[in-house]
Amino acid sequence: MGHRISSQARGKGGPTYRAPSHKYKSDLKHPGTGDKTVRGTIIDIEHDPARHAPIARVALEDGEKIYLLVTEGMGVDDVIECGSDAAVRNGNTLLLQDIPTGAAVCNIEARPNDGGKFVRSSGVQALVIGKSEDRVGIRMPSGAIKWFNSHCRATIGIVAGGGRSEKPYVKAGKVFHKVKSQATRWPRVRGVAMNVIDHPFGGGGHQHPGRPKTVSRGTSPGRKVGHVAARRTGYKR
Repeated sequence: MGHRISSQARGKGGPTYRAPSHKYKSDLKHPGTGDKTVRGTIIDIEHDPARHAPIARVALEDGEKIYLLVTEGMGVDDVIECGSDAAVRNGNTLLLQDIPTGAAVCNIEARPNDGGKFVRSSGVQALVIGKSEDRVGIRMPSGAIKWFNSHCRATIGIVAGGGRSEKPYVKAGKVFHKVKSQATRWPRVRGVAMNVIDHPFGGGGHQHPGRPKTVSRGTSPGRKVGHVAARRTGYKR
């Protein structure tokens, strides 16, 4: 019997392909519900093993201490606000309907009061491009236009930690610590470098797939490798 290929192992599940959530500090959700303005003071900027962007430890007015996603330009002792009456400035969280068109935003809610789901990676931003009766158009970091409920909240500013991906890793140990917090396995061996019994692309006198790399959606798990259900093949002309 050959080895189980990586796609089969990932489908089966297990600690190898599960993010170490027990090491994470917080879910980084917007405080409050948006009806009442919540204020707090940043008391520290910390590292979170769960993400590549720095996070802020915030002391709220009621004495509670929480973690929030920090934007570029924010620092210790800065006061932040979250709610419908918050001022329109960097680091504050408002309803999308209250944010002016053209503003850069991050940590956008998918549904009202879910805490924030989109645009949370280091150095990314989205732009408010238009508003309708009950929806707000956002240009996402990918360039796609997405419409949100106008009562969803977002933070004004760009997520801190920009330029992280531009710095070279230099050595493999740096990559090890990077992927340690993610739901993945590293290093990953190429299929063409394996033996014929270990992978559909393995074996042969030299490293080559030996079969078409495009497979159908209904292919068995042991053969579903390569370009699964590809929309197109060949060179772009």
